[in-house]
Amino acid sequence: MIIEGLNPALILIVGGLLAPLLGGRVRAVYMLALPLLGIVQLCGMDYGSSGIISLFDLNLITLRLDRLSFIFTLIFFIASWLGVIYALHQRDTMQDVAALVYAGAAIGAVLAGDLVTLFIYWELTAISSVFLIWARRTASSAQAGLRYLVIQVGSGVILLAGTIIHLRATGSTAFDHLGLETPGGLLIFIAFGIKCAFPLLHNWLQDAYPQATVTGTVVLSAFTTKLAVYALARGYAGTEILIYIGATMTAFPIFFAVIENDLRKVLAYSLNNQLGFMVVGIGIGTELALNGTAAHAFCHILYKALLFMSMGAVLHRVGTIKASELGGLYKSMPLTAAFCVVGSLSISAFPLFSGFVSKALIMTAAAEEHHTWVFLMLVFASAGVLDHSGIKIPFFSFFYHDSGKRCAEAPTNMLIAMGLTALACVLLGIFPQWLLYPLLPYTVDYAPYTTTHVLSQLQLLLFAALAFTTLMKLGWYPPEIPSLNLDFDWIYRKFLPMVTAQAWGTLERAWEGLTGVLAYQFESLIRALTRHHGLQGKLATTWPTGSMVLWVTVLLAACLIFYYL
Repeated sequence: MIIEGLNPALILIVGGLLAPLLGGRVRAVYMLALPLLGIVQLCGMDYGSSGIISLFDLNLITLRLDRLSFIFTLIFFIASWLGVIYALHQRDTMQDVAALVYAGAAIGAVLAGDLVTLFIYWELTAISSVFLIWARRTASSAQAGLRYLVIQVGSGVILLAGTIIHLRATGSTAFDHLGLETPGGLLIFIAFGIKCAFPLLHNWLQDAYPQATVTGTVVLSAFTTKLAVYALARGYAGTEILIYIGATMTAFPIFFAVIENDLRKVLAYSLNNQLGFMVVGIGIGTELALNGTAAHAFCHILYKALLFMSMGAVLHRVGTIKASELGGLYKSMPLTAAFCVVGSLSISAFPLFSGFVSKALIMTAAAEEHHTWVFLMLVFASAGVLDHSGIKIPFFSFFYHDSGKRCAEAPTNMLIAMGLTALACVLLGIFPQWLLYPLLPYTVDYAPYTTTHVLSQLQLLLFAALAFTTLMKLGWYPPEIPSLNLDFDWIYRKFLPMVTAQAWGTLERAWEGLTGVLAYQFESLIRALTRHHGLQGKLATTWPTGSMVLWVTVLLAACLIFYYL
């Protein structure tokens, strides 16, 4: 049933807020139905703008649907539905509500046609998503959630400031191409960059996502960063600096992922790496590149969710996600291991899997536009992805040395969610011309399964696998040891607290010294006043009349002398 003019985002937001009124199986069926109703509403709508509201002389376009917003909205609904299935075993009202409102807010932001509406949904994604971190109810998750909230809300504040400046400069809040030519456009770019985890602005992702709940991390991986990708594609397509920002994003996380022991944190670094491919596509800005960005975002949400689902199932059953404590779990969790391998093959862009047919669009666009060095960096990053996500994740968790841990297979609902997601990864990889490419913003004239492309990709992947095997055999691969690895977050988690503590200590000592000097001077003043005005002081004694007359005469004479002079 299609409701004319209804924003599909409201189905999840309002529906999520009403979920606590239900319980048990009724709530489960209700929550499963909400994303499906949203998809029906979305597919029944015509392209164009609606939901126009006049507010303070501003025309707010709360619903703008075109081919770019359609594909992101569709995959957000699909991810929300899979997330609901994955979380059916839990009994946590806070997570149920937060996940649906968060997904709805992300969809509302994608469908926003103006910057004010975008800002409202932008902040709602921050406020709703933090509860997926706090829901873990540990001291570390509470601290990580607070840091996450500060950064996400800060991104919104910068977005609002940029919107105000842009409005004063142009008289418009339309969310179209913005560019970097104006101060407002630059501020909005920074706000988008924070949410997209640009280099040096990225550590909130690796800090917060591994601290979320088992189901919360799956949901978080789908929306925030991909919303930022959509926003950049909408407002900054063809901005050249994004090519180099994206290329950097693809490369540097590889080194941190290789040495990381927490496998969900490895996936967080891998997420940052994959975002880099999308940002490069936005920076190139051609139709092929933007198609590649949209396609890769679509596929990435699925295979990254699948990998987080498999690691979440391990954490749920075993109680740890540290590579140094895992191994041999394929004996206890064979289906989870199989689904994890599908996700690993997809993210590694093996032929017949979804990553192969989406990443190829971006790399081909880079080659066609003669960005040779960027193309080579993307090739290097593709090999690195196989190392840390294609091999490390399934190898150390399921197939490496037997840790001796034995557990039950993942809950049935988790297996269903993983199975559906794995099936989608395979079908998208085999039938992209039917299932994926028709959804893209522009007409696609590209065949991924050419002999040259397939052979070159297989060569790259096989040589990367050979390098991993060689390093393992020689003992040169970084060992999995319990540790906490900090990268740029060392600045605000170690350096700034240390500097602040030292500065505060210096100020305290200076204040103590100043107050000591002032106290001494005040005490000296009190003693002097006491000597003169106290009970035994000179000014407190009774003076003879003659002495008083004498002093009055002296003072009068002094006044007369000063007057005449």
